[in-house]
Amino acid sequence: MEIHPVPTDEEAAAIVGAIEAGWPRAAAVDDEPEPPRWRFSARWWGKPIPLRRRRPW
Repeated sequence: MEIHPVPTDEEAAAIVGAIEAGWPRAAAVDDEPEPPRWRFSARWWGKPIPLRRRRPW
């Protein structure tokens, strides 16, 4: 396949850059599992045991 008129060096570099930017790439595989995104916070069961033994008001 030929392009007419023949592009300049700058135009050819722009064309190649556009094709490279639009071409899909293989994704890298991460071997480490992600930590959970949620936590038990501000819950009664998240407090230390002595604080949980407090008497109600």
